[in-house]
Amino acid sequence: MTTDNRTGPPRSGSERDTLRAFLDYHRATLAMKCEGLTDEQLRQRSMPPSTLSLLGLVRHMAEVERAWFRRVFEDNDVPLVWSDRTDFQAAYDASASTREEAFGAWEAEVAHSRRIEREAGSLDVAGYQPRWGEEVSLRMAMVHVLMEYGRHNGHADFLREGVDGTVGA
Repeated sequence: MTTDNRTGPPRSGSERDTLRAFLDYHRATLAMKCEGLTDEQLRQRSMPPSTLSLLGLVRHMAEVERAWFRRVFEDNDVPLVWSDRTDFQAAYDASASTREEAFGAWEAEVAHSRRIEREAGSLDVAGYQPRWGEEVSLRMAMVHVLMEYGRHNGHADFLREGVDGTVGA
């Protein structure tokens, strides 16, 4: 990892601005954890039998972004990127993946998510969450995705340290 170019969340601000900033901060954290690594290093697994790798986390977060923004607020039937059975674990196996493929999908989903959030009239806008079979608010979707990034960025810390010894932020 090189320089930390992340923008921290505002010290005070609206609920929406704060959620948006924290999401962007965590998105930038995941990208930073993968910075400067080769495809082979990004595919390096944590430990057998796990298929977890940094590239697998990027692929998984593309699925999470899609499931919580596009599928809830635009098209309940849009398929996941790497699974036709709504299997979020399928994304973790990045053994044949590349940075270009994984980051291309993730960045596209992040762009969709940002657009959906920006165009929503409020955090109270509701959409149908097919996995739960009920309506959820944009607020709930943003908090859930933020929670996912927080959890998986912790995994990314350990994975990166295992790849090349880099620790920190």
